[in-house]
Amino acid sequence: MTRKDEGIGRILIEEAEIREAVREIAAFLDAETTGRTPLLVGVLTGAVTFMSDLMRAMENHVEIDFMAVSSYGDDTTSSGVVRILKDLNKDIAGRHVVVVEDIVDSGLTLQYLLDHLARREPARITVVALLRKNKPDAVDVQVDRTGFDIPDEFVVGYGLDYAGRYRNVPYIGVLDPSAIREWV
Repeated sequence: MTRKDEGIGRILIEEAEIREAVREIAAFLDAETTGRTPLLVGVLTGAVTFMSDLMRAMENHVEIDFMAVSSYGDDTTSSGVVRILKDLNKDIAGRHVVVVEDIVDSGLTLQYLLDHLARREPARITVVALLRKNKPDAVDVQVDRTGFDIPDEFVVGYGLDYAGRYRNVPYIGVLDPSAIREWV
């Protein structure tokens, strides 16, 4: 176990499984955007790793931009209050926008983001997410392609963090509850 793995209770999704899911999502997006140059919108900061791998796996030309949206802070549950910390730099009117999410949890943050983007009149919005939690009380929100449906547990790795840690872990792991108590 390396230092960056300390506090992870178990591996949920191996690195090789993630690579395969990214290839499948890239192929889906290539088919969806043939003949167009989509604008990939990464939701910072958790989606950076996924978006980097995704755009490299795509065959079509892409443009990229980023938004920073927060509803977690340094906690393990969503506060329910969504804040836009960084907005897009590019005009999306008439564009095919692909929202790239690391994880869809309650769906509230993504729904807020989609409502915000729709007001800018893009031609189309497609949503891809690496992970979607199985939560019975989640909002029914648009997700066009998901890599993995996962249990309702707090996960880290492959860009996802807890209090800024674990983003550089190459797999998805479940955070050990004792690690939460250490940093709170």
